Amino acid sequence: MEQAPGSPERPAAESGLPSCYRHPGRETGISCVRCERPICPDCMISASVGFQCPDCVRSGSGTGHAPGANRPRTIAGGVQAADPRLLTKILLAVNVAVWIAALVIQDRFIDSLDMIGLAVNRGTGEVVGVADGEWYRLLTSAFLHEQPMHIAFNMLGLWWLGGPLEAALGRVRYLALYLLSALGGSALSYLLAAQNQPSLGASGAIFGLLGATVVLMRRMNQDLRPVAILLALNLFITFTWANIAWQAHIGGLVAGAAVAFGMVHAPRGRRELVQWLTCGAVLLVIAVVVWVRTLQLLG
Repeated sequence: MEQAPGSPERPAAESGLPSCYRHPGRETGISCVRCERPICPDCMISASVGFQCPDCVRSGSGTGHAPGANRPRTIAGGVQAADPRLLTKILLAVNVAVWIAALVIQDRFIDSLDMIGLAVNRGTGEVVGVADGEWYRLLTSAFLHEQPMHIAFNMLGLWWLGGPLEAALGRVRYLALYLLSALGGSALSYLLAAQNQPSLGASGAIFGLLGATVVLMRRMNQDLRPVAILLALNLFITFTWANIAWQAHIGGLVAGAAVAFGMVHAPRGRRELVQWLTCGAVLLVIAVVVWVRTLQLLG
């Protein structure tokens, strides 16, 4: 008959061996590989190396790893979340909130946040722009919209493309992809557009998500024709419609594809290192582009 924990059997001192911490009196020469407490055969749970006690198995993964080590992972190594679209919803809400603020405050708000290289503010006459030290414009402009159709198309793209990417990459990697795509679009616009030409909108980030979708679908050996048609259509619109900052679209597309490639093709053994080195390399290129253009404008 199995003895309940805490019931004595015989004194441990008879052989000099320690007693199981869950069954006092049961002598044992085995210890848990994690907490090193003595455990008897009834308490031994096989691990990848040695044995573990029930308490360590309950608090961890049963393999000697941290408690969340065996949680389901995405193709990029991220943890699968209960709501795979949570971050996409938050980004969408932030964009809409900023758009509403722009409707209320209007020109003053837009002029302080849009992407512009170096110009004179139309309201105050002050010199403004990224080259004047307003680096935040590289990112704030990606959350700024004016026209209802502009934000509508961008938010539809964010919802359609962002949700599947967030589920495939995990939240942290997805956020890095989105922000680096936005910065990549702003950086190329800063480099190639006229210094006093303002630009705004999440299109650079959305094109980054589109480029990442192509990379992800190719990695998963899925049919690329639908997304290739969507990409071709968007590029056609980019270069044929008026008042579109094509530089932001191309910059976001290239940055997003580069980040996604590093995310989904990183070798499993060095996955996180390769992924964050990729993000760091893309960020470094963006910083160099901004630095070069700033020297041009101030030189």
